[in-house]
Amino acid sequence: MIISSQQLSSLDHLQEKTMRSIALISPFSFLFLLLILCQYSFFNLHAAEAFNVSDVGPLVKKDERRSLVATEYGEVTATDISDGIRGLYHLQFITLEPNSLFLPVLLHADMVFYVHTGSGRLSWAEDDDNQMKRVNLRRGDIYMLQAGSIFYVKSRLEPERKKLRIHAIFSNTPDDSYDPLIGAYSSIRNLVRGFDQRVLRAAFKVPEDVIEDITQGTPAPGIVHAVQTKEENFWELEARFLKVFLGGKGGLTFNKKKKTRAYNILDADPDFENCNGWSLTVTRRNANLLKGSNIGLFMVNLTKGSMMGPHWNPMATEIAIVLQGQGMVRVICSSSAKKPECKNMRLMVKEGDVFAVPRFHPMAQMSFNNDSFVFMGFSTTRSRNHPQFLAGKSSVLQTLDKQVLAVSFNVTNSTIDQLLSGQADSFILECTSCAEEEKMILEEEIEREREEEEARKREEEEREREEREREEEEARQREEEARKRAEEEEKEREEREREEEEARKREEEEARKRQEEEEARRREEEEERREEEEAEREQEEERRRREKEKEQRQEEEARREREERESESRERERVEEEERQKEEEKRRQEEAEWEEEEARREEERRRRRQEEEEARRDREREKERRRWEEARREREIQEPAGRQPEEREEQRRQNEKATRKEQEEEDSREGGRRAPRMRWI
Repeated sequence: MIISSQQLSSLDHLQEKTMRSIALISPFSFLFLLLILCQYSFFNLHAAEAFNVSDVGPLVKKDERRSLVATEYGEVTATDISDGIRGLYHLQFITLEPNSLFLPVLLHADMVFYVHTGSGRLSWAEDDDNQMKRVNLRRGDIYMLQAGSIFYVKSRLEPERKKLRIHAIFSNTPDDSYDPLIGAYSSIRNLVRGFDQRVLRAAFKVPEDVIEDITQGTPAPGIVHAVQTKEENFWELEARFLKVFLGGKGGLTFNKKKKTRAYNILDADPDFENCNGWSLTVTRRNANLLKGSNIGLFMVNLTKGSMMGPHWNPMATEIAIVLQGQGMVRVICSSSAKKPECKNMRLMVKEGDVFAVPRFHPMAQMSFNNDSFVFMGFSTTRSRNHPQFLAGKSSVLQTLDKQVLAVSFNVTNSTIDQLLSGQADSFILECTSCAEEEKMILEEEIEREREEEEARKREEEEREREEREREEEEARQREEEARKRAEEEEKEREEREREEEEARKREEEEARKRQEEEEARRREEEEERREEEEAEREQEEERRRREKEKEQRQEEEARREREERESESRERERVEEEERQKEEEKRRQEEAEWEEEEARREEERRRRRQEEEEARRDREREKERRRWEEARREREIQEPAGRQPEEREEQRRQNEKATRKEQEEEDSREGGRRAPRMRWI
């Protein structure tokens, strides 16, 4: 096997990282390095045969992923995608059933991942730390692990029985790149089981039964059930051996816990949000865990009939995964060079699909009218990336001189003013039926390519038919020449016989001439018949061609009529909407005037009630005063000097009772006079 210089460079880089990752157990560094190099050579032999870089494109459907691990407790699928500029990007999709365990592996490249569904726990150890770290994972979390880390993942047993789904990307930079020939990671058990038992006993100083369990046990799959049983299965023995292998003086300490937290993208506030959707970007500036990495994350949620406005990334490539719904992605080739691999693209994507857009390629993502479109992804850059938008308030065209733009587009300044002032939104715009129209155009392009392919095949078949006819004609000519030579030989023989028998020769000569004339006449008739058939075929082909052109013209006219009807329908809808808005504004104005008049009337009625109440109380006080005055005078006149105190008290009670009765009658009369006014109100 011949290994290229690039592969040798990757092996040297991985060798250096491996030396750093096992520096804590330096007495055995050479043995582990030898094992890992052997394992890399094994991957080179098999991966080079199974992987073809030329087959990778900017769009990978969900059913095109390749399976790496598949058990009843979970699966791992992978895909490679290319932006056509920097090469391959490797993504993996890890799915764990509830209460399952992804067994420990050693990372070969930096890994950034996003938790799509479910929950669980991530445990890992890095090459620059002697502590085991753990972090709880839930939906929306993002995290990064460095190359050389050893990690494993356990899913939780939730009441909803949700699967833990993780979307991961592996770094692709000059300093730390994913190499498809060696894979993204290697199993811990493969780092140990390749050595002889004697070497392992001498290296680890553990009992012989532990070594036998490790080397002779049945290999466990990459994903197992996490529930402990009475029988000690392989992955439990492996974990025990791993603890012995990495523990102790100078090694990793598994009983020390260092708690940390992941960054949850769903808890963060969106960078931009309106009625058409929202978007959020996570980079090294707002997530410390991404420091040292060239990977950033983003998430976009488009509502029905919306669009992420046309924009491009000056410093980053986007690798996006569709989380929900479906949509259309329009990508424009930004290069002025006419290269066959650089062309404008329309991509129809749905849940689970992966698509990549290179830097400096303008793009727009659109949702359909009947469904939302949610996607997240990874952006690759070590520099600060500021997406540049073409339309809206944040358009880069707003910063340019309008006269220069007018000259560039060869239009008037007023046209440029109308172009830049028409859109009030910034990033996420309303775009009803845009995805449907893009899908229709895509289907027409596919149909046109199919028709061109069929036409090409028909041309090839026509050329093959003409070639066959030419060969048949040449064969006929050879037969004619052979016949002529035979006739000449026959003439020579007949000439010799004519010298011997003159009379017989003349008769035979006449008979031969008649026969030749008959044959010539027959050949002429056959030639004329062939020419007539050929002319008829040409006429039939010409007629079919004219009919096909007529059908195409009719289809084009029908399409133009359909577009005109749709344009008129949209104009009518716009006029009707403006009329509805005017009527609504008029109705709101009338309601406001009516409410103001009602408030004024209510204030007037309240003022009148207060004045009547004050007058009533004044009359009551005056009547009370007169009653008391009259009662006092009557007592002075009627009460004799010798009346007993009991009689005076009885008289006072009767006077008070009469006074209360008069008060009640007066109140009743006052209420009768006010009642009609209250009913009128």
